[in-house]
Amino acid sequence: MFSKFKPQMSCTGSTITDEQDQYLKVVNYEDTVRQLDSYYGIVKRQLLRHQSPTIGLFPKLSEKHANRAHIRDSIYCAAAIWSLYQAYRRIDDDRGRAYELGQSAVKCMRGILISWIRQAHKVESFKNNQSPQNSLHIVFDLETGDTVYEDDEYAHLQIDVPSLYLLYLVQMITSGLQIIYTMDEVTFVQNLVYYVERAYRTPDYGMWERGSKYHNGTPELHASSIGMAKAALEAINGCNLFGDKGASWSVIYVDIDAHNRNRSILETLLPRESSSKNTDASLIPCISYPCFATHDDCLYSTTKNKAVQWLKAGYGFKRFLWDGYGTVLEENNRKYYEKGEIKNFDKIECEWPIFFIYMIIDGVFKGNSQQTDAYQKLLHQRIMRDRYGDLVVPQYYYVSHDSVEAEKQDPGSQIRIPSSDCGPGTVFLWGQALYVISQLLVDGLLHINELDPIRRYLPSYNRPRKTGRYSAFQGTASDLVVQVVLIAESMRLQAMMATYGIQTQTPHEVEPVQIWPPSELVKVYEYLGVNKKLGLQGRPPRPIGALGTSKVYRVCGLTVLCYPLTLEVSDFYLSHDMSLLIDDIKSELQFVGKYWRLYGRPTVCLLVREEHMRDANFKEMIDLFAMLKGGRCQGLKVRIGRLQVTELQPFY
Repeated sequence: MFSKFKPQMSCTGSTITDEQDQYLKVVNYEDTVRQLDSYYGIVKRQLLRHQSPTIGLFPKLSEKHANRAHIRDSIYCAAAIWSLYQAYRRIDDDRGRAYELGQSAVKCMRGILISWIRQAHKVESFKNNQSPQNSLHIVFDLETGDTVYEDDEYAHLQIDVPSLYLLYLVQMITSGLQIIYTMDEVTFVQNLVYYVERAYRTPDYGMWERGSKYHNGTPELHASSIGMAKAALEAINGCNLFGDKGASWSVIYVDIDAHNRNRSILETLLPRESSSKNTDASLIPCISYPCFATHDDCLYSTTKNKAVQWLKAGYGFKRFLWDGYGTVLEENNRKYYEKGEIKNFDKIECEWPIFFIYMIIDGVFKGNSQQTDAYQKLLHQRIMRDRYGDLVVPQYYYVSHDSVEAEKQDPGSQIRIPSSDCGPGTVFLWGQALYVISQLLVDGLLHINELDPIRRYLPSYNRPRKTGRYSAFQGTASDLVVQVVLIAESMRLQAMMATYGIQTQTPHEVEPVQIWPPSELVKVYEYLGVNKKLGLQGRPPRPIGALGTSKVYRVCGLTVLCYPLTLEVSDFYLSHDMSLLIDDIKSELQFVGKYWRLYGRPTVCLLVREEHMRDANFKEMIDLFAMLKGGRCQGLKVRIGRLQVTELQPFY
């Protein structure tokens, strides 16, 4: 078509005239519409065809166990449909297809929400006791939304699943979809945040539903689960679930200290997956799309390279080393393995092409065309065609019984067979959903900013600040200044401090700002997320950490500042040790300066009490305040001053 068109030199010397430019735009537009319509047909045949007409969820496989809806697979199906919806929004006349796709994604996300709301009692129990029996189910009946397995029949405790749901919920709401309708649903989502925020200390069964590598029913801490929880907390912090139409009561709160603990444990675990797994393919979606849980280049590269080095093979990635799932040697009549049985699966682990797709998407986000092209080539060597002629991604490839010994002797020498579950007419929906997303990106029909509206792929300090958000993680400035406000308990103490050249304020002088103890803030948070109809009690009475007390709060029209837990009145004898108290204050300032991740400066309120003045070592506290007045505390920049002249940034 283009070869017949001979460009003419214009009077300005340009080889492309206005008519030609308009012609090219029309041709490109028509080509874009044609490509989108092709993907629309694929999505209709391979994904939407299997969506439940009642609750909107999807099965794991289109034929086998087609009456069971798996939440993780359903989330990815909704993401693929939403991705095509985002692509269709580029064109003006979409013939109603964008709306249909958007509402199909909404139906799935709401179906998951409704299924979990029916288990609200489990969320409430889990907040206080993180045991597998109290976890939300991740498999439901496809038609009714009822539970399929009992609590002890299935490895339901998978922190990554509700985390993934929260992440995509924010992405879709940011794109303009209305998913949350009522305040009952807002309070439930707030409690889902409480559900995942303790991932750093909750052993779960991980993405593969097996827990320990030894598959003996033992859950363990998984870096992938913690990373997804961290990403979800960052994404939903300060998000208004009603979108642009919401008010302050539909905003979701995240405990910044809980986020910091997840971040700390994740960075400690990586590049390992868990105590029993040196590496795991589930770390790829954790550190890259869709979570982007770390933006530390060294940690990202080390984790990714380790997974590629140990798990990449000719047909896909192994889930982890000595994984027996799907192999011919695994005995399906037993729930768990016997001791030492995993050694039988060495070098014959199944290989999953879906991780080629993750690497393609990773290459697009990183701008690494060589990686994208290489994995595109590997993937298209392993995909099949269904009865409609559409490309289908097999769930995994396994070694046949006759080839086991030869494969063990010479790994990679034997031809592998696609999983029997993915025969003609059967679709592995998780893999197919990701394939649609990857090809939309590769074909240029979908931009990474449309797939990731909240810019998770960027470091937090590079993300555009959303004016509608009440709070957001924005990274730490290299020259962060910690603001310190000194509050004297009484006017007599204030006058005495002034004789040493230390300027303080009394609680009365800082009004209308209220100075609260952290215990009062805990009581306020107990009302956040309360819903009597659902039996939800709000935030558990957990202490507020150093980062949480460095924020400025808006509570029922009041501006509130809290002093740290270190200065809380206590009968414990160590709280009366002046030297220890001073060390705690210094450590608190260092901690806040190092791990502050919110927008603006942290404000640390130090309350000086009468009992401090009566202490024999009170001079040590005066020396501390004199050092702070100098603008430095063990290398940390601090600014001490009156509350009215500090840069206060209300966060919630």
